[in-house]
Amino acid sequence: MEFFLDPSTWAGLLTLVVLEVVLGIDNLIFVAILSEKLPPNQRDKARLIGLGLALIMRLALLSLISWIVTLTSPIINNNFFSLSIRDVILLFGGLFLLFKTTMELHERLESNHHESSENKNYAGFWAVVIQIVVLDAVFSLDAIITAVGMVNQLLIMMIAVILATILMLLASKTLTNFINLHQTVVVLCLSFLLMIGFSLVTEALKFYIPKGYLYAAIGFSILIEIFNQIARHNFMKNQSRRPMRQRAAEAILRLMIKEKHEKEKIKQKTNNTTTKSVQSSSEMETFKDEERYMINGVLTLAGRSIRSIMTPRSNISWVNTEKSTDEIRMQLLDTPHSLFPVCKGELDEIIGIVRAKELLVALEEKIDVSNFSSKILPIIIPDTLDPINLLGVLRRAQGSFVIVSNEFGVVQGLITPLDVLEAIAGEFPDADETPDIIKENNSWLVKGETDLHSLQQLLNTEELIKENNYASLGGLLIAQKGQLPMTGEIIYIHPFHFHIIKATEYKIDLVRIIKHQDDIQASLK
Repeated sequence: MEFFLDPSTWAGLLTLVVLEVVLGIDNLIFVAILSEKLPPNQRDKARLIGLGLALIMRLALLSLISWIVTLTSPIINNNFFSLSIRDVILLFGGLFLLFKTTMELHERLESNHHESSENKNYAGFWAVVIQIVVLDAVFSLDAIITAVGMVNQLLIMMIAVILATILMLLASKTLTNFINLHQTVVVLCLSFLLMIGFSLVTEALKFYIPKGYLYAAIGFSILIEIFNQIARHNFMKNQSRRPMRQRAAEAILRLMIKEKHEKEKIKQKTNNTTTKSVQSSSEMETFKDEERYMINGVLTLAGRSIRSIMTPRSNISWVNTEKSTDEIRMQLLDTPHSLFPVCKGELDEIIGIVRAKELLVALEEKIDVSNFSSKILPIIIPDTLDPINLLGVLRRAQGSFVIVSNEFGVVQGLITPLDVLEAIAGEFPDADETPDIIKENNSWLVKGETDLHSLQQLLNTEELIKENNYASLGGLLIAQKGQLPMTGEIIYIHPFHFHIIKATEYKIDLVRIIKHQDDIQASLK
């Protein structure tokens, strides 16, 4: 044991341990990937048995050093190639590694491994262990030959192999968990194994690839993957700061957009096929247009402003108590609304809310309109209220509406349950009004007061809503122009042209929207 007192012995032992660990990394990667195929309760056991058998195999090979040396003697020698037992082992081991790794890569690239744990078909325990042992036999040859070439003492070699295996056992579970949690790392490791398998085959056929080249490629790939993991970690960290609702909404919206694009592609492919094929492709679509519109409306509701949902002040029908009884009666009969705000002289002086039918009865009975209307007081909300909180307020209104007011107490509009439904499902025009949006051949005829969210969904674009300072098409065009545009002007917002059909000194009444430049002249003629 005097050689343990020699510092060079300890230096050689340390160097050999490091090399054994480095040479065993590929084996450890393969163990991590194979153990994933087992049920969770068997993975640790498979790792321990596999690496334990690997240790026994390496120690047995070390004890047969004289036999290992003979493995390099050619057994097949001709004019084309010369193969030894070691070469044959490396050749078949490399081919097996290439085959196995290719199958693993194919499985992951095809996403076949993303199955639920309840339905997943796990591999047999001993089948996995045998694969680990077979691959370790191939990997052990390089490790043992390296040990023989570096150190002369058999005991030092065995100690180095034992220490390296213990280190691999300690790191195996952590490495396995890390690899299985990061699918990009799995693909990277499989790529390493492909490269190692190819190097084993070339080495068996006497086409030597310098190890330094392989290690440099592996090191560079690992560095890039580290950058990738850091970028992914920072992305997830930033995403976690955003509200869960917003992230979920964006994910669903992306799904609908993707499904719509796939649907358009299917239609293009089936243009020259039979009607039956078109019908079958239509049956396979995930969302109908109406469903897509409503889901989009629900998910974007929280991001909208109260002003984009309410009926604006200019469209409110209200009862003026300063008018005569006959005038009030005629207004109630001529207007299809069932609920009215009752005001004294002007809209900002609200007394209460009445039902048209009940007020007509009160007028017949000569009851004072002001006293009768004050029984149901209005619910007033600020124009800064969150639309999600608006739903609870409307429930408390019990079928009535709420009044929207700004910070100065000026009435901005009112909101009924129907307004919220229209924000989600689209417009439901009354019998006495025309729709806000009318589709024509190559254009849309749109009212200036049309809600931007509804218009944006209809045009399938995200270019219209950039700020929250405006809620209608008219507000957008005024902001884009910097002043109130005149009749006949054309405003361009990619990829649409907005032709002002009718405008007054105070607002934009009617706009024609054209998507393509070529259609403008045709539509203006």
